[in-house]
Parts: sequence; structure tokens; C-alpha cells
Amino acid sequence: MTLKCIAVDDEPPALDLLCHYIGQTPFLALSARFNNAIETLRYLSEYEVDVLFLDIQMPDLSGVELARILSGRNAGKSPMIVFTTAFEQFALEGYKLDVIDYLLKPFSYEDFMRAANKALKLSQPKEIKTESRAPASEEYIYLKVEFQIVRMACRNILYIEGLKDYAKFHLADSDKSLLSLITLKALEEKLPQDKFLRIHKSYIVSLDHITAVTKNAVYIGQVMIPVSEQYREAFTKFISNWS
Repeated sequence: MTLKCIAVDDEPPALDLLCHYIGQTPFLALSARFNNAIETLRYLSEYEVDVLFLDIQMPDLSGVELARILSGRNAGKSPMIVFTTAFEQFALEGYKLDVIDYLLKPFSYEDFMRAANKALKLSQPKEIKTESRAPASEEYIYLKVEFQIVRMACRNILYIEGLKDYAKFHLADSDKSLLSLITLKALEEKLPQDKFLRIHKSYIVSLDHITAVTKNAVYIGQVMIPVSEQYREAFTKFISNWS
């Protein structure tokens, strides 16, 4: 899924940064950019947009005033709004208008991704939850650890790092990693293919634990893991279906 976006800011450096962040995010597409809210309103009267990254302090018509106008429209046609501002006191006003997030300048790409991911999740149709079932046998793998065979729950694996003939498992329930005598190539055959993806010569990641993505990396919490060209095709396919 790709979300169509508009970036609005009357300060050229801030507008350039917003557009750069949008361009770095695989599931966002920049439809237009404006330096004032009046031109933005005209554009929105003709075209549908999914997300509006909107500065608050602007001449003639402020971001808050524009958000109020849009909130009176049909909710199904109004874009999700992310406020961007250098003034923290506007946060409460933003939440009164039911904007989806509030970015305080100067904000990092990590902050931007938090808002972008929230928009992506909100755009997805609600799924009907099914009753929980007992883990199937393929949701466990058996690993040689020192002189033991250890059963590992796949859901507990965050990502796996290849170290020549060994694999280092980074786990969700422990700060300590686990080292097993097995190659990443052998692990690719053992792990459920719908739950894990190799994105680098040295890394396999758990798809369930990915918190953010860029064109060249994935984030699992605060850990950034690079994507290499060798595995880009599979990664791009995953990104196109990621929610």
C-alpha cells in the first residue's frame, strides 16, 4: 500500500526536509508540496490525499485553521493530518482536532517514521480477530547450542546475525543472545518463510518484529539492520505488502 502525501510549510528548509523524509519512506508518495495553506486547500478540493504533513504557523491561513476546515468535510475524503511546528503549546489544539500525530521541530527521521507508520496502520481495513490457537510444530526450530539441542520458539526471535559457521540469535525475552552452530543458509530452510526474511548476507529478520522500514534498512526497535542489493528484490516485495 502507498499513501499519497502533501507537505506544507512556509519555511523552505523545513519543507525540503519534509519532502526528503517522504521520499525516503517506501510506502509514502509525495503528491504535492506547498508553502501556504490556501493553495493546499485549493488542491484538496480537487484531489484526494491520504496524509497531510502540515505546519501550524503560516501567514493568511494557519495549519490549525486549515485543519478545522477539513474536519467539517466528509471524513471519508479528508486526509489524515500530522502537525509540524516549533511551538509545543499547539499540541493540545492539534489533539482536539483529532490529528493523528504531532511533530515538534526539529524532528528526526525516527520521529517522522513513527507518524508515518501510524498513518499506514490507520489506513488499513480492520481485520476480524480469530480465536487464538496452540502454536503449530513449525513455529519452533531445534538448535544445537553447545552440547545441547534447544527448542526455540520462532515468535521469540527478533533477528539472526550470521557469524561464519555460527548464528547469533537476538531474542525478544532476553537481553542475552544465543549462539548456535548453524549457517544462515541452513536456517533459511528451517524457519517459516512467511515469518522470516533474509535481507543481508549477515542478517535474517523476523517480519513480526519489524517496527519501521526505509528503502535501505529495517528497524527492530532501536536496532537498524541494512538491506543489501543481493536481497533487495525479496525485500521490495515484502515492503509492497507490509502493514
